[in-house]
Amino acid sequence: MVANVTSPDTVTALVERTIRESSLQPGDKLPTERELAVTTGAGRAAVRRALGCLEAEGRVVRQVGRGTFVAIPAEHPAEEAEFDVSPIEIMAVRAILEPGLMPLAAVAANGSDFAEMERCLAGGDGADDYMEWEAWDAALHRSLVLATHNSFLVRIGELVSAARLHPAWGTLKRRNSTPGHLALYRADHRTIVRALVERDADLAQRAMQLHLQRVRGHLLGDHGGTSPFPPG
Repeated sequence: MVANVTSPDTVTALVERTIRESSLQPGDKLPTERELAVTTGAGRAAVRRALGCLEAEGRVVRQVGRGTFVAIPAEHPAEEAEFDVSPIEIMAVRAILEPGLMPLAAVAANGSDFAEMERCLAGGDGADDYMEWEAWDAALHRSLVLATHNSFLVRIGELVSAARLHPAWGTLKRRNSTPGHLALYRADHRTIVRALVERDADLAQRAMQLHLQRVRGHLLGDHGGTSPFPPG
C-alpha cells in the first residue's frame, strides 16, 4: 500500500495501474472504491474523483447499484501531443475551429450524440475539483466534434484535445479556475447543447463563440462581454 497519496494525477495513475495489472478487459468489473482505496493508499474521495476523470475520458463506465466497469475503447482515442503549443495558440485554433463545427453538428447529431452530451453535462455538474472538471470539460467538447460525423474534423479535434494536455495549458487553467468561472462555463455548455438539440445552428455557433471568448478572457486577460443567453 502507498501512503499519503493525495495528488489527483497520482491517484488516477494508480487506479489505471490496478486495472492494467489485474488484466481487466472491456466489460470487466473494477474493484470497489473501498478496495481501490486500500490498494492505492488514497482516500475514497480521491479514488472517486479519479474514477470520475476516467469516466469522462471514456476509460470506465460507472453504473448505479452495479459498480464500475472497464469501457470499450474509443474508436479514435486522443493521442498525446508531441509538439509544443502555447495557450494562446490553442485558443486561437479553438476560436477558428469550434464555432464552425456547430452548424454541422446541429444537422448531423443524432440521439446517441445528444445522450453523450448530456452525460458530459451531468458529469461536469457533479465534478467537485479541478481535475475532474477538466476531464468532463474536455469530454463535452470532444462530444461536440464527434457530433459532426465528419471523420476528418474528428481527427483535427483529437489534435486539439491532445494539445490541451500540454502542461502550460493545464497550469494556466488550474490557476484561473474559480467557482464563479465554472458556473459560467456550465451555463455556456448547457446553452450550446440546448441549441444543438433544437437544431438552432445560429444560436449554437454564437453561444460557442461567446464561450470561447469567455474562456480566453479568464485565461489570458482578454475579457469579452457577458452572456446574452439565459442560463440553463
